[in-house]
Amino acid sequence: MLRITIPKQEFYDEVEGKFIYSDYIELDLEHSLVSVSKWESKFEKPFLAPGTKTTEEVLDYIRAMIVTPNVPLDIVSKFGPDDIERVNDYIESKQSATTFGMMPKATGRSETISSELVYYWMVTYNIPFECETWHLNRLFSLIRICNVKSTKQKKMSRGQLAARNRELNAQRRAALGTTG
Repeated sequence: MLRITIPKQEFYDEVEGKFIYSDYIELDLEHSLVSVSKWESKFEKPFLAPGTKTTEEVLDYIRAMIVTPNVPLDIVSKFGPDDIERVNDYIESKQSATTFGMMPKATGRSETISSELVYYWMVTYNIPFECETWHLNRLFSLIRICNVKSTKQKKMSRGQLAARNRELNAQRRAALGTTG
């Protein structure tokens, strides 16, 4: 979760002819599947699809990320450049200790990832729906782990098996100081 504090501000109301003071506001934001779903339901296109988004679309996604209740809709307009940068850094963060080694490149046509597809993956791998509020990158790591663990190991060819056995035997001979 990301916490952003909007400082106290002073506005002049020209109609009333007086200054208005606002208190500081602490906002909690989450980059989650729930946020993506809210955004996609408004714009009716996949949030994770490649391509650039308009300023309006980006600001609406930040609004969808806000989990603090009862905040004014225009609160995002009070974000400064540092706040936007913090949001971007948070969205891009890994949020997981999991690392993936050399993975084979995906072949074939890539799928457009929408929130419904991610929910499908969650159902397929029996991931509880409580995980929809996790940071999206952490959820993707879990889905990737489930995919790797559920995929059957590819059988080695005879040549690959023989090469692996030769290498293991050479390592054992070197470790034990024997010739065979």
